[in-house]
Amino acid sequence: MTRREFVLGGTALLALATIEEKLAIASEGKQWWLNELAKYERLRGAVPLKLQPVLVYSLSRRPLRPRSSWRPWGGFETEKDVEDELSKIGAEVSQLKGLCKFPIEVLPTEKVRNPNEAQALKESKADVFLIYAAGAWVDTYQALVELGKWSIIFVRFKSGRYYLWHEIVHPRFLRKHTDQLMQTAVGYEDVVVDDIKEVAWRLHALYGLKNALNRKIVCIGGAGAWAGGAPVVERAKQLWKFDMIVVPIPDLVKLIEEKRKDPAVMEMAKEAAEEYLRLPNVSSAIPLSSVTEAFLLTRIFHELMRQNDAYAITVMGCMGSYAGIMPCFTLSLLNDAGYMAYCEGDFVNIPAGVLTHFISGLPTFFCNTSYPWAQTMLLAHCTAPTIMNGKKRERVRLVTHFESDHGAATKVEMQVGQLVSVIIPDFEGKRWVAFHGRIVDNPFLPVCRAQIVVKFDADTEEVAKRLRGFHATVAYGDHIKLVAYALRKLGIELERLCRC
Repeated sequence: MTRREFVLGGTALLALATIEEKLAIASEGKQWWLNELAKYERLRGAVPLKLQPVLVYSLSRRPLRPRSSWRPWGGFETEKDVEDELSKIGAEVSQLKGLCKFPIEVLPTEKVRNPNEAQALKESKADVFLIYAAGAWVDTYQALVELGKWSIIFVRFKSGRYYLWHEIVHPRFLRKHTDQLMQTAVGYEDVVVDDIKEVAWRLHALYGLKNALNRKIVCIGGAGAWAGGAPVVERAKQLWKFDMIVVPIPDLVKLIEEKRKDPAVMEMAKEAAEEYLRLPNVSSAIPLSSVTEAFLLTRIFHELMRQNDAYAITVMGCMGSYAGIMPCFTLSLLNDAGYMAYCEGDFVNIPAGVLTHFISGLPTFFCNTSYPWAQTMLLAHCTAPTIMNGKKRERVRLVTHFESDHGAATKVEMQVGQLVSVIIPDFEGKRWVAFHGRIVDNPFLPVCRAQIVVKFDADTEEVAKRLRGFHATVAYGDHIKLVAYALRKLGIELERLCRC
């Protein structure tokens, strides 16, 4: 083969591969969207929480010298007592696994009697130590909590053989013989007495936190903040350990323009758009071309996440569009499929969205707050998910993005009467606020398109005084207690606004 024949042959093969690729895209059509994004897939990219039960104990032995104290509170005197307790823990942990409605992996129970045995757990693969605090002294527990794992301390009062640490965990360990909390690795909220159900919800919160941390996020146009600037972004990198993968806006625009020139890709986007418009509960007040372009951008965003092994994406500069495409409906579609998609590149609120998503297992609504009035608040944005309960699509009307009156966005009729959790991060990342409420109205005011009025159980003036930040995260259901527990592990307090 001559050099010319080799080059021509290679060119022909490349052209053939390109044609085959285009034919494959064309044959996908609506199937790409139906297969990849049409239904909500719960907790994409999540990994199990690993739990290590640890029995900490010591055996009391009667001394040779009579009439002297020889045992502390608690009922462990023989090895048989320890074996019986291990059997009880095994049964309890099996019950616990049944209570955990999220992926959890339980490692074999370890026995610890002293600081050296505690140190031997340094290489444990666990995320959480469930410490059965039957006996032993303070130094053993200190050695355990300093290993860098999250810890839950379980003590028995009436659920079995009495534990010494039911008596002394508060004054000796948490307060260290003072009247203030002195521990930094654990707090009062990490102690559970008797009730294994109380352990389950704490593990659920930690599962959410584990999967929120170290999250890869594709950042179109960079990472930013509604207020606070670079320090907010740096805090998200340091505290939440986010890996922010930046895609410059010119690169995205070039990609859009290239795809627009490909008839196979555009036909795929059009077929997916037409299929979406045939769904129950969906109506449209915008041209098919606007919906098609939203699906084109969805395909591009989906591919960018796949290429970067990411399940989250955010956009900056979205008010000006990307090559004429407003990203609102695209972000809604991705949230409806189980991804995490946020506008405005706002890393004040994005951590709340990611954490609440993994705790609730549901899409979250990234939205603007407003001034509270008569125990109600208007919450609105143009990127609302339509499958807010993770199962059924709400009634949705496709309209334009409000500020530009261009592109595609969702006017979602969220369920009146639905309980929601409203999580509002502060700009400094120190003290978030939150409240429960019920959706009482879906107005159509001249504001961002998806709009809900939430009635809350709190004093209106107190809410106004304590309101922080600007954006909020909304999820169906009651998740505030779990979010608060998870946030304490990062040194963030969550103030619940209510009359209780």
